Amino acid sequence: MDKTHDAHAPQPLGALTLAAIGVVFGDIGTSPLYTVKEIFGPGGVPLDHAHLVGAVSAILWSLMLVVTLKYVVLILRADNRGEGGVMALTALAAHAVEGRAGLRAGLLVLGLFGATLFYGDSIITPAISVLGAMEGLEVLAPSLHDWIVPLSLLVLVALFAVQRFGTAVVGRAFGPVIVLWFLVLAVSGLHQVLQQPAILAALDPRQAASFLIDRGPGVLLAVGAIVLALTGAEALYADMGHFGRRPIQLAWSALVLPALALNYLGQGALLMRDPGALENPFFRLFPEPLLLPALVLATLAAIIASQAVISGAYSMTRQAIQLGYLPRMRIHHTSAATSGQIYLPGVNWLLLLGVLAAVLHFGSSSALASAYGIAVTLTMLITTLMTFFVVRHAWRLPAPLAWGATAFFLAVDALLVAGCAVKLFDGGWFPLAMGGALFLLMSTWARGRALMVRSIRADGLALDDFLRHLDTGAVPRASRTAVYAVADPATVPQALLHNLKHNQVLHERNLILTVRFTDTPVVADAQRAEVEPLVPGFWRVTLRFGFMETPDVPAALQCCAAQGLPVPVFETSFFLSRETVVPTDGAGMARWREKLFAWMSRNAGSAASYFRLPDNAVVELGTRVQI
Repeated sequence: MDKTHDAHAPQPLGALTLAAIGVVFGDIGTSPLYTVKEIFGPGGVPLDHAHLVGAVSAILWSLMLVVTLKYVVLILRADNRGEGGVMALTALAAHAVEGRAGLRAGLLVLGLFGATLFYGDSIITPAISVLGAMEGLEVLAPSLHDWIVPLSLLVLVALFAVQRFGTAVVGRAFGPVIVLWFLVLAVSGLHQVLQQPAILAALDPRQAASFLIDRGPGVLLAVGAIVLALTGAEALYADMGHFGRRPIQLAWSALVLPALALNYLGQGALLMRDPGALENPFFRLFPEPLLLPALVLATLAAIIASQAVISGAYSMTRQAIQLGYLPRMRIHHTSAATSGQIYLPGVNWLLLLGVLAAVLHFGSSSALASAYGIAVTLTMLITTLMTFFVVRHAWRLPAPLAWGATAFFLAVDALLVAGCAVKLFDGGWFPLAMGGALFLLMSTWARGRALMVRSIRADGLALDDFLRHLDTGAVPRASRTAVYAVADPATVPQALLHNLKHNQVLHERNLILTVRFTDTPVVADAQRAEVEPLVPGFWRVTLRFGFMETPDVPAALQCCAAQGLPVPVFETSFFLSRETVVPTDGAGMARWREKLFAWMSRNAGSAASYFRLPDNAVVELGTRVQI
């Protein structure tokens, strides 16, 4: 979900905790639908008393070590002015090693790859969650098996179709529904545990250790299934900015962890009594009269889990655009009161195509499970690496402590990645291929923009020299304010040259405007605008926005008044240059990447719309740029 920046009034801890339960924990909360089934499925762990205790113990202690210790206790403290997630953490880590250019560049590349993996998660989570819920139909009536995929497709199409209306109304229902879901998880699990209390031996961590050691070379296959219980852990950190650290920690400790633990224990207890329940151990927890309500609730939980990553994909895309890794896209604001509630049509329909392709290609939650883990575990590994640089270089913790904690969590992450890597050819390639393609697009855009700015600077006129030699008295003046947007504030905007050449006119007041996006989530109004007088009638203005903010240029220009430059919006014209990129032979990028960048540039969204400029006050002028 997305950050609300314009509603800073503190909310009660209880309300925030309820909201956090609805948004943050949907993904990890639907893992019981398929995790145990995958561990003991065909070719998996033998289904007997010792292995049931060991496997459930491994799940519980994975939740304790990875989610509780790593994320809830440690990583939630690594916030970027309240924001979390791999891109916010990347900016924080890069800032911590500011003086080491090579290391900083490497961290940015690593963080960018971590961000691309999130999109793989945004496709697989809706597919596996909805399929896992719909597979309850087969338990309800075996004859309904053929309806699982069609109904899953129908639910997913409906889910993506309603995105354009915003999630404000649905969002208010998320918390109570997911609270009910976790209570049902807890009660259904506890019922089975009371009938087979021998499963409580799984609370002993030695059972988990013995289970993993006894697997020998087969431990990776077991770990690749156990990791399914951890999918969604990254959301605890990614969504921290929406709710704060304490509500997430409270929700996890008081409700989510106990409910998950009881349900996994309950599934283990059920399989001890009835090995035949392996067909679908989650839905077999419920007596037949409760199967239909359980199926409905599981479907709602799956939709909510899907909604969280879909909204997260919108938010991630906006961050990537503002940090310079993606071209501008059309962004719809679905709430007048909440700036963070956004909808990106292009991202929405691309995600839907990916989700439908995943459902049709894999066909079941078991098949999708092979593709699920590797993107999640690689993101966890990247998060651990990034956190080290924050802990060591920003927090200045002692080297032995920083290295020791990082080595421990890296070892755990490496085991999880290895466990998922053995399924590379069974579906693990899917999120990696998607991440690789997105990484290519994002790195090409960032490199292309840098080359374009360099070309403009090389071919353009130096602004200071131009203004020094400009005979302003000989040029007629229009009685308005002109704002010339430019990527490089040291060169003369092409739109200004066109205005002089074709219209032979200057405005009374001319602002050379550059918009910068910072590596912090939000910029305070006091730091929003920087005004530099040049010559009479000319000012250089720099506006700064955080990577989580909506760049509203007309509103931000009002901050210039505090520095002696009032900008009357209704008497202002905005001149924009629309660059046409011309690929050329040279040392910039490979020719095919230059053509790819040119195509992305042609299809980028309107700058006027993105910066919320008034339609009737914008003049766009074209210019050709060779790279």
